[in-house]
Amino acid sequence: MNRAELVVAILAGIVQGIVEWLPVSSQGNLSLFLTVAGTDPANAVQLALFLQVGTTLSATLYYRDDIATALRAVPGWRPGTAYSGENAIPSYVVVASFMTGVVGIPLYLTAVDLAGRVSGGVFIAFIGILLVLTGLLQLVSESVSMGGRDAPTLLDSILVGAVQGVAILPGISRSGTTTSALLFRSYDPPAAFRLSFLLSIPASLGAAVLTVTEAGGLPGISPGAAFVALGVSSVVGYWTIDALMRVVDRVPFWVVCFGLGGLAIVGGGIVSALV
Repeated sequence: MNRAELVVAILAGIVQGIVEWLPVSSQGNLSLFLTVAGTDPANAVQLALFLQVGTTLSATLYYRDDIATALRAVPGWRPGTAYSGENAIPSYVVVASFMTGVVGIPLYLTAVDLAGRVSGGVFIAFIGILLVLTGLLQLVSESVSMGGRDAPTLLDSILVGAVQGVAILPGISRSGTTTSALLFRSYDPPAAFRLSFLLSIPASLGAAVLTVTEAGGLPGISPGAAFVALGVSSVVGYWTIDALMRVVDRVPFWVVCFGLGGLAIVGGGIVSALV
């Protein structure tokens, strides 16, 4: 691992550790950063998915009490009470994760193939367009009347799992789309973010396994650089999640999506013109 690779790994870990908790696409922004840093676009998509393992460790530690409660409920789980009491969370996670795989795996294979066929500039602009679409979804969700729900149902599991599968595309915010879907389902914002981030844990681990399997190993990164990037994203993610969760209801993140998306579209056009 040379110095340049070390710097990129550290910066990638910082980006992932911060933006994972925002309703903007961590995968899209990290793919954008890696592409600008010289990573092949196809490898950038795979690497951005793989590096989510770092913030998965942060989320696991942050939500350890919720996870422990869900695991304690598993031995007493019965189909007739799948969404009653403490059984609701493990049922939600399992069903939603299954739906994520059904929707997300075909899209992932398509996204990697597409990224390998286009130039870096076109890829950057494509990410920008998806970021703007994410911003539109965020803007619409802010006009929805919030309800008082906090316990998931089977319909919520299917809907949110499918939406999370779509978010495997670079530029589509996983946390933004799943949280917005839950807000549309009349969940209070704190409950929506909690359910969204709990669901990110199996989804990110599954995406990492899929990435390593598809790439036949670490996607375009050395073991040393991967260890550094994962370590940095874990530490930064844990330090920032609590602070970001406190402000997430107050900041209009659709503005951030529009800004980043617009810059990516302009930047991608410039890159394409210069190549």
